[in-house]
Amino acid sequence: MADLQIDNLAKTFTGGFEAVRGISLDVADREAVFLLGPSGAGKTTTLRLVAGLEEAGAGRIMIGGRDVTRWTPRERNLAMVYDKHSLFPHLSVFENLAYPLRIRKMAESEIRRHIAGVAETLQIEKLLERRPNQLSGGQMQRVAIGRALVRDADVFLLDEPISHLDAQLRARMRVEFKRLQREFKATMLYVSHDQLEAMTMADRIVLINKGRIEQIAAPQDLFDRPETLFAATFVGEPPMNVMKAVISHANGCHSLRVGDAYIEVDHDWMQDGEAVKPGGNYVLGLRPQQLCLNPPDAEHPCRVQGKVFAVETLGSRVVFDIEVEGQVIRAMTTLDAALKYPRTIGAPIAFRIDPDFVYLFDADTGRTVRQARFTRQKAARFHA
Repeated sequence: MADLQIDNLAKTFTGGFEAVRGISLDVADREAVFLLGPSGAGKTTTLRLVAGLEEAGAGRIMIGGRDVTRWTPRERNLAMVYDKHSLFPHLSVFENLAYPLRIRKMAESEIRRHIAGVAETLQIEKLLERRPNQLSGGQMQRVAIGRALVRDADVFLLDEPISHLDAQLRARMRVEFKRLQREFKATMLYVSHDQLEAMTMADRIVLINKGRIEQIAAPQDLFDRPETLFAATFVGEPPMNVMKAVISHANGCHSLRVGDAYIEVDHDWMQDGEAVKPGGNYVLGLRPQQLCLNPPDAEHPCRVQGKVFAVETLGSRVVFDIEVEGQVIRAMTTLDAALKYPRTIGAPIAFRIDPDFVYLFDADTGRTVRQARFTRQKAARFHA
């Protein structure tokens, strides 16, 4: 295996569309890095540039310390797995796996040894004589992955390889991919628009938006400490609540108004990041998991009064959509805790805000100016 370095990579298509705008990142040897972002963000184009399937307009690609920017795809020694299986329908599973090895003129004994090891790991030994039309979707995807693994490539490139599978099979394949990556000590660059895939499988996530990198971080760090409003709202399910933040100064202290509640702004807010100032143009962010529901008659200085807009049960969790001054705020709680609160549309309900869970963003630049300041133990109590 080898490391991968991408330096200021750019690609503009005919008509002036800038698909990739100066992307730089490093993938360490044996690391799994995910390119995550919405459709059209530039993820697949970046992968195709690394593979040599598209010609870069600018920038440099290094694999194992070698500049491969102008090399052909075959010279780069990469293996690619697509969302479509791309198996040869007239060949058996064994011959599909053997195809890339025969191209390299490998000896027949070596071909059989390579295929036997990969087939055992993927648990497809009993499928080697079958044709693709005799396989299930999950089996075909295992064969497609196996065809990449037998090659001993320097870097594996994966373009949403399990996106077309059903939910149950995707869950199994996520576990399988992580196991394979560990066993084969593979260097992987993996494209996905599914944050669950990225959060559970990646060593690090590269969040891309409109052809640019928004943030590079470990999965939990990306969730806990987003550097931009886009990162904060893209990662997390349900998505983060956002609303205009009004910071005022009265009676010698600063406060943040949310609905009918006023949250006192500590001195550290005024010094945090770029310094939060009264009258500034800010956006407040609150994760649904970190809002605490209250009965409408409960008293609390950070209590926000609203009305039930909708209720959604998600297995052991319940999401309350609460209308506050014309805006819908989502709060998540446990199924047991939800029994204490009304579910009738229009019924009064309230939630309270813990200042430690509040994010603030500059409304003009989208940059984070205040990260939430909570401990993992405190967050666990809200998720309980």
